[in-house]
Amino acid sequence: MYRCIVWDWNGTLLNDVQVAFSAMNAMLSRRGLPLMESVAKYRKLFTFPVREYYTAAGLDLEREAFEDLAVEWTEEYYRKYPTCGLYPGVGDILRSLGEQGARQIIVSASQQQALESQVVEHGVGECFAALLGISDIYAGSKAGLARRYFQEQGIPPEQALFVGDTLHDWEVAQEAGCPCILLAQGHQSRTRLEQAGVPVVDSLEQVWRWLSFEKT
Repeated sequence: MYRCIVWDWNGTLLNDVQVAFSAMNAMLSRRGLPLMESVAKYRKLFTFPVREYYTAAGLDLEREAFEDLAVEWTEEYYRKYPTCGLYPGVGDILRSLGEQGARQIIVSASQQQALESQVVEHGVGECFAALLGISDIYAGSKAGLARRYFQEQGIPPEQALFVGDTLHDWEVAQEAGCPCILLAQGHQSRTRLEQAGVPVVDSLEQVWRWLSFEKT
């Protein structure tokens, strides 16, 4: 059993893909730009740092400041956020892992206070030993968060497992020195995730089976 399970939040535990897709399309529509025609298209374009995603989606960062666009996107996201929920089975899986003795943390590119309020709002706050977000709304990178946590807590990286839904999660896991599983139900397509060369699964239930636990 892994000593520590490191979860991403957005797109991994929180099903906010449709909300993120709709937020960008609202911005594109406001500017008379071509919309992303489907969530599948969104999953092909979304990337970190999100500055690159904004450009890929069609926004002109030479005409508009990235910081202003990030504020606008955040406002759009939170207007639509009430429709978000956790993926099916998240609570049961998190609590069962806790009963098996696994320490669980979240490492997210979300702003720290927003991350904390969302996790509590969705009723799973007690499942985590730490919630590690970033200090601003710009979703640049969460590199270093997991590595520093392992060092502070004395956790050997090879005894931790990172579970995420983007190539950036794999990059953070690599930087921290821990193994990684990627979920193809989130913000990037399976085709893109498979470029990492790590296991790619379609649901949290498959993560559970990977960990060789049986639900009670």
